[in-house]
Amino acid sequence: MAMLWKFMRVAKYSKTPLSPKVKVKGIPSYSRHSSSKSIPSDLAASTPCSNTVELLGGAYPQDDYSNVTEKILSKVGKNLHNKKHHPLWLIKEQVKDHFYKQYTGRRGTPVFSVYDNLSPVVTVQQNFDSLLIPQNHASRRKEDNYYLNRDHMLRAHTSAHQWDLIRSGLDAFLAVGDVYRRDTIDNTHYPVFHQMEGVRLFSCHELFSSVKDSEGLQLFERGHRTARKQECHTMEAVRLVEFNLKQVLTKLMTHLFGDGLQVRWVDCYFPFTHPSFEMEINFQGEWMEVLGCGVMEQQLVNS
Repeated sequence: MAMLWKFMRVAKYSKTPLSPKVKVKGIPSYSRHSSSKSIPSDLAASTPCSNTVELLGGAYPQDDYSNVTEKILSKVGKNLHNKKHHPLWLIKEQVKDHFYKQYTGRRGTPVFSVYDNLSPVVTVQQNFDSLLIPQNHASRRKEDNYYLNRDHMLRAHTSAHQWDLIRSGLDAFLAVGDVYRRDTIDNTHYPVFHQMEGVRLFSCHELFSSVKDSEGLQLFERGHRTARKQECHTMEAVRLVEFNLKQVLTKLMTHLFGDGLQVRWVDCYFPFTHPSFEMEINFQGEWMEVLGCGVMEQQLVNS
């Protein structure tokens, strides 16, 4: 059973539902996030001929879906979140430091591993299909995404890497990166922004180990989907995962913004989590959304 959260949105983006978590054993280590390298923007992309785009070492034939522009290509490879002392880097390091200290295994090593140098070029399958996003879903539109061709695109969210990271065996990780959506530029929108998201998977023992008289409690059942749970999850399991999820994220926001923070939770919808929530914090007298999260669809985990 799994939970997912996503935060660190540098600019707001369109509300088209797109935003959204079970095991890599023995992988949490510092070596995975100590060698991030940025690619100079002038080397990141080129279009040597009218029907091919070369980007990050790959060549992508253009077709009727190709709509990425030279301006956007010039942004790929800047990796601002990995540039030391950049504001994005500072936020990322604060979050990493919090998770490294708060969540450790028996030997004192971090439970969560961090991936901050994954390629922003992904397949359509990674960006949509692997997340159970329907073929006719509005979030797939050319008007909302930057396609290299029918099969490849610039990721619209860091969730495009979820399936591959889980399949590799990971059960707790953070993914950070630049993401791209075709938004009109204004004071709250920009076509390039950054996200950071986390995934945590639970076994029956991990979830119920701290519960008194937990014998007999199960993760799964053959039930019915309701507004509060998926058909395959027991209510006891969902309540514990939801409590854990909200507690972890409230602690993180307190770490970032300080004590006395006002937080509220809003029910929402994402294609790959259920139930799903958005966290809002009170900033200068107004409620501001800072992240989306939820219990990962078990179908995604099973796949």
